[in-house]
Amino acid sequence: MFKTLNPLLHAQLRLTIISYLISNGKSDFNELKEITKATSGNLSVQIKKLEKAKYIKIEKGFLNNYQHTTIEITKIGIDAFEEYVKAIKQYIK
Repeated sequence: MFKTLNPLLHAQLRLTIISYLISNGKSDFNELKEITKATSGNLSVQIKKLEKAKYIKIEKGFLNNYQHTTIEITKIGIDAFEEYVKAIKQYIK
């Protein structure tokens, strides 16, 4: 029997965000925007969904007098990604 794919991670933009954070640990909003080619609004909505699930942690502050948002993957996010990859591997076999 195939495992159900995590619907939160199965969306392309959210999977891209989590995949990037798995490799890099943390990023800032502008870097994620550039990498994903998403609009600010869409990216903002998707990271809020990931934050609500506790997959990421968002910190807002200032850097050189400009607003700066840092996004970091959490242990829960890492575990969810690993489970997602395991489920995908089932489909590939």
